[in-house]
Amino acid sequence: MTRPHSGTALSAVEDPAAAGCSPLRDCLHCSVRHLAVCSALSPDEVQALERVTVSQPLPLGSTLARAGELRQHVYTITAGALRLVRTLADGRRQISGFVLPGDFLGLSGSDHHRYDIEAIADSRVCRVALPQMKDLRSRFPHLERKLLQRACQELDAAQDAAMALGRLQPAEKVADFLLRLAAREALLGEPGRRVTLPMGRGDIADHLGLTMETVSRTFTKLRQQGLIALPHLNTVEILDEAGLQKLSADESY
Repeated sequence: MTRPHSGTALSAVEDPAAAGCSPLRDCLHCSVRHLAVCSALSPDEVQALERVTVSQPLPLGSTLARAGELRQHVYTITAGALRLVRTLADGRRQISGFVLPGDFLGLSGSDHHRYDIEAIADSRVCRVALPQMKDLRSRFPHLERKLLQRACQELDAAQDAAMALGRLQPAEKVADFLLRLAAREALLGEPGRRVTLPMGRGDIADHLGLTMETVSRTFTKLRQQGLIALPHLNTVEILDEAGLQKLSADESY
């Protein structure tokens, strides 16, 4: 694991104009609407959501919230990528996960943020205050059901991630990570064989419980085995999806 990087904090309660925020418009034509919880709303109901939603930009390196801060908003990411970071007592960091377009941030039983939420690319989120989201959930029960479905999906993903982290072989972890990213990009309409990595090797290492050197060596090993190609530093082309799937599922590999 590596030590945490500093970032520019963007408080959730600061003046929206100062942060470059703007009222949300045209939610129905958002490119990630089909992945977001707001997809549960009808066109008429979306207007109620738009009235209480602010579109907030997050420049690369900025911090949306810090662990321990009071939760005042929920967020849907519409562009870019975020990471969820927890700093350990000795100064090392652990990345719990990455937040990608269509993901919802706010499903928590805690009144405070449990992680630092940092932008690893120029990003944008839709922001709704907690009281206003509570009102929307009471007015539109199907939105509440969509949030419950999302919570169940996040629980399944967390269990899968815990299983992946328990594997001993780095190649298994990296193969599983790449397959999950490829599946996500397919939902966004991107070709499933080409995976964009908004996160660096250090972020991947801190997420998978490896060192950055091990992650780099594993990428090279997968390339030498003909499973992937590395046309660019932040791009992976999957050449043998079946081979990656076998590797990610076979602990004796």
